[in-house]
Amino acid sequence: MPTVPSQMTLIRVRQPGGPEMLEPATAPVPEPRPNEVLIRVLAAGVNRPDIQQRAGAYPPPPDASPILGLEVAGEVVAVGAEVTPLRTGDKVTALTNGGGYAEYCLAPATQCLPWPTGYDAIRAACLPETYFTVWANLFQHGRLARGESVLVHGGTSGIGVTAIQLAREFGARVYATAGSDEKCAACLALGADGAINYRATDFADRLMDLTGGAGVNIVLDIVGAPYFERNLRCLAIDGRLVQVSTMEGAKVERFDLSQVMRRRLVITGSTMRPRTTAEKGAIAQALRERVWPVLNGGRCGPQVYATFGLKDAAAAHRLLESSAHIGKIALKVAD
Repeated sequence: MPTVPSQMTLIRVRQPGGPEMLEPATAPVPEPRPNEVLIRVLAAGVNRPDIQQRAGAYPPPPDASPILGLEVAGEVVAVGAEVTPLRTGDKVTALTNGGGYAEYCLAPATQCLPWPTGYDAIRAACLPETYFTVWANLFQHGRLARGESVLVHGGTSGIGVTAIQLAREFGARVYATAGSDEKCAACLALGADGAINYRATDFADRLMDLTGGAGVNIVLDIVGAPYFERNLRCLAIDGRLVQVSTMEGAKVERFDLSQVMRRRLVITGSTMRPRTTAEKGAIAQALRERVWPVLNGGRCGPQVYATFGLKDAAAAHRLLESSAHIGKIALKVAD
């Protein structure tokens, strides 16, 4: 095992603002609490919540690390007194409570999972945030079942790529929206049954054409208020709208509640970060049992679009904000 130093390099937010506010800094290496492990970070995923936190719009919970970064892959170098069965030397990917943009990061042991077969650190680091989110929302809250259908907005985002693949793997018909013909082609290559360029056509009208007027059982949305009424229009009887982000606004001023009652619609959703360690641990266990065998079989993995060095985190944020990518963006922290 490598010796754990007393200091580490991390990326800090100088003050809320744009990507230029990200800068390298040093700080003491944290020590694990009884239920935590200390991970020597080899790679970290870059996600939309990181951008929101950097801008000052998504403050971390009081007991969480103020350092950006919600997912990492690396090597366990220290374990808390109550941790089993993880040991030093284990390679894990972890949903963190912050702290991923650093050479060392803490994570609750129950939020750690092994690297899937054949994965390197970059691919492993691109798993937790989207796979935890998609499983909790699409399969647990949304109750997606074999033979049902789902519309996935933002089909080439990290969430979208994961949702398309897992929904198809578990026997659903999948439709997706994306912002260009190239991205629509990528959705189809991932397994979507239909893809809609939302810049070229009204997605609700096109979806109803694709489904013969039946609509879908679930809409998985990351956009928010501007899509709300059209999302409801896309739903079949007993349909479920699952909200996992509100990138373009959270407040819907008014809508007709009677359609919810007439068609028995369900509106639900969740965020991951405020959940308790026990709740996140339960999701991790479900992933271990249901999804990790799929990943170990070489299916439904993340699509890594670009990798940057830790000190180039600002460039990674600029790329993510441009929405030019397809799939995930990662930071390589160490070899």
